[in-house]
Amino acid sequence: MALYEHVFIARPDISPAQMESLTEEIRSLIEEKGGKVGKTEYWGLRNLAYRVKKHRKGHYGLLDVDASAEIVSELDRRQRLSDDVIRHMTVRVDEHQEGQSAILSKKDDRRRRDHRN
Repeated sequence: MALYEHVFIARPDISPAQMESLTEEIRSLIEEKGGKVGKTEYWGLRNLAYRVKKHRKGHYGLLDVDASAEIVSELDRRQRLSDDVIRHMTVRVDEHQEGQSAILSKKDDRRRRDHRN
């Protein structure tokens, strides 16, 4: 099995609770096929660099996955068919990053700076 990072963007009009259930669906798909999901992160509702399917914002999510290529191709197929997902990308990595991703650590740094002022 190989290590992957899976990032997906969901429609902006769904709630964070629906985003969480979408993440759980992905997790259950991977685990029932024999893969493993490490950390999951919800990056929040963020602006997109350009319009995607007429949306300017989207809910971002990240999953660290340890799975075979067949599981990743099935995940890709289901993400393409999902009405809630507007973009997704799975990248093979050599090792998973420990701790928070760069996106979440940047958010925490901003919060600390704002809190000091």
